[in-house]
Amino acid sequence: MPHAVHFGIDKHLTPMLEFCKTVLKRVSFDRRLFATELKKAFRWLSKEDAEALRQWAMRQYQHKYGQVITAAFAAAQAM
Repeated sequence: MPHAVHFGIDKHLTPMLEFCKTVLKRVSFDRRLFATELKKAFRWLSKEDAEALRQWAMRQYQHKYGQVITAAFAAAQAM
């Protein structure tokens, strides 16, 4: 299984996390689709994978969707 290093912590990338990243890359051209898919991803993923996705999304898309990412993650954590 592939590994990634996030802020010095070695984490296994689950197939669902990788799938969510792929989907987000494919819909990143549209703000509404990106927000919808991000919300779904945060519901599906474990807390650890959701945090890894948040970090990845902020690195990749903060300039374009920083507020969307922050709001979606906060909403998911409140559930």
